[in-house]
Amino acid sequence: MTDQTVPASPAPQTGYAPVNGLQMYYEIHGSGGTPLLLLHGGLFNIDLQFGALLPSLAETRQVIAADFQAHGRTNDIDRPLTCADLASDVVGLLQHLNIPQVDVFGFSVGGGVAINLAIRNPELIRKAIISSVSYTRAGTRPENAAVGEMSVDMIAGTPMESDYLAKSPHPDKEHLQTLLDKLGKFDEGFDGWSDDDIRNIAAPTLITVGDCDAVKLEHAVKFLQLRGGDVNGDFVGVPSSQLAVLPGTTHFSGLARTDLIRDIVLTYLDTPTPDSAPAA
Repeated sequence: MTDQTVPASPAPQTGYAPVNGLQMYYEIHGSGGTPLLLLHGGLFNIDLQFGALLPSLAETRQVIAADFQAHGRTNDIDRPLTCADLASDVVGLLQHLNIPQVDVFGFSVGGGVAINLAIRNPELIRKAIISSVSYTRAGTRPENAAVGEMSVDMIAGTPMESDYLAKSPHPDKEHLQTLLDKLGKFDEGFDGWSDDDIRNIAAPTLITVGDCDAVKLEHAVKFLQLRGGDVNGDFVGVPSSQLAVLPGTTHFSGLARTDLIRDIVLTYLDTPTPDSAPAA
């Protein structure tokens, strides 16, 4: 009887891209196909958001993951957190890596950045997976306003606190409170994108949301409708933009069901659509 062991995954390529005053940390896993860009949510990072999911995503394609400003291993600078600025950082990262086009999978804040990229830099995005984010403030439940009042004491003992202190270039609670304050004012003064902005996105779009998420379900359905979905597919065909509602799922547990998320994401990315060339 032979002892069979599963070979370990190759270590990812890691580095820091100099963009907009940041040293933006990134990882590159796997190879092949259209690269998949992973964009995490606020207070999370590559490991906390995508750690369980990343190995299986990288089995058949190149996966690029990045830590946003003040998150994970990326430094903070004297700049508020906005979708536009974070999207500009991502554009700079892709230019640094000489990558002309990606599929993008963004969660929460990362989902907002993915929307911004799809609207403002359409040439960069082949397909977009936009998870647990509204495209207007009106699409978010009112309880979400409590994020603006978060303090270090409120997250004491959580993985978010311990990961920040272990990985940040600024590993102290004062800088962590600064991050919480910036997240509380995220995109202050910006009410979102117009219906026409969403309607005119060129990239096929998969929207995902938990059934008890911070995003209202009716907003997710409107998002789908603006993207050409909510039709009788048996008669008119399955649209290239789709919606997945995850059962028993909150905002913070949005990617916790790894097997379900992996199947949804890979099926969507690998299915050719009339307006999207299949992955190489």
